[in-house]
Amino acid sequence: MIKPSSASLAVLLATLPSVVTSDVFAYEEAQHQIQNEINIVLTIDEAVRLALTSDDPYLRQPEEMASSYEQAGIADSQLADPKVRLNFANWPLDSFSYSQEPMTQIQVGVSQSFPKGNTLKFRREKRNAQAKGERHKQALREREVVLDTRMIWLELSYLSGAKSKIQESRTAVKELLTVIQSVFSSGRQTSQDILRAELEISILDDRLVNIERQTAMLRAKLARRIGNKAFSAQIPSSPPGLRHPSDPTAVLETLISHPAAKLRSAMIEAADKDVSIAGESYKPGWTINAGYGARGGDRTDFASVGVTMDLPLFTEKRQDKRVQAAKKARQANRFSKDTVLLELRKQLQVARADWEQLDERIKLYQSVVLVRAKDTREASLNSYQSGVTDFPELVRSRLAELDTELKIIRLKADRFKAQAQLLFLEGENDA
Repeated sequence: MIKPSSASLAVLLATLPSVVTSDVFAYEEAQHQIQNEINIVLTIDEAVRLALTSDDPYLRQPEEMASSYEQAGIADSQLADPKVRLNFANWPLDSFSYSQEPMTQIQVGVSQSFPKGNTLKFRREKRNAQAKGERHKQALREREVVLDTRMIWLELSYLSGAKSKIQESRTAVKELLTVIQSVFSSGRQTSQDILRAELEISILDDRLVNIERQTAMLRAKLARRIGNKAFSAQIPSSPPGLRHPSDPTAVLETLISHPAAKLRSAMIEAADKDVSIAGESYKPGWTINAGYGARGGDRTDFASVGVTMDLPLFTEKRQDKRVQAAKKARQANRFSKDTVLLELRKQLQVARADWEQLDERIKLYQSVVLVRAKDTREASLNSYQSGVTDFPELVRSRLAELDTELKIIRLKADRFKAQAQLLFLEGENDA
């Protein structure tokens, strides 16, 4: 075994404090960064901004597809490549001499095809319509991402508020348990009330665990949109501050401009170009041929020019059927657009009715149900202190008040969700 020298030990001891200090500093910086992320409050607008600016392939795919269609449109609108022909004609097999026979030739030819009518123009217009549809698809996906992000955020906000209310109620029941335990120790109370209080605390604990489970699942869904910040940032339980929806009559008139409807319009336009392309098939296509034949010796060379033309004479089972098929596909796309518009109108009516009725329910719960629940809890407390009612009745009144408060939070969250649905249908500048 080799022992280190005194000089090497001195060097090691001299460097040790700096290494330890560096590790401690890095650890403290990491902890500080984590703490800062935990203290970040993620508003609904910030969540939407992060979702729209992320590198989500779901948002990026339509733009790439639109660019693909545009490039394909340029290629599809060009003439076919010319064809070159090289031919050794009438070559004698006995001598393989170029000048032996007067018909021996070295022929060079070129041909160029021209498609029927305006087929090239309509092909490019079809590709441009498909590219337009992809960009409308991207706009639709952006709205869907905004709606999905808001829905997840609103549910997380509800769970945050519900958690606070349940924790407050658990603290109140815990305080009652402490009082009952002190009374029981003096012999003036039975153990039944203690067991009932402990049971209610256990039930509240289970509700808190369930909230944590739902929160973890929703944060995972939100991370799909905005990244890892969804796991660390705080979601406030305060109102999100969404823009007030416009008048439903005005929104109903603008549904034709919804990206889902525009996407179907682009599909109809592309199908219409298919009808035009099929109609051009009744016209003849042309091919021009030019050739040159070189002969050996004193014999003159040959030149030739020719035209090849399609003759669409029997159209019943080819051109006619293609036109009919293209028209059927166009009509199917029109029906698809009508279906989308009907679905959008239904969603608008349902979301608007839901939004308005939830507002009425919230007012009812706040002005009547919650007031009565509080009065009932106060009356039960007074009756219990006077010995008129038992402890289970006091606990039931306390839990009834909690359920009412949770119901109000639930109704407010659902109303904001209906509002987010209305904004999805109406459209807004979320970026």
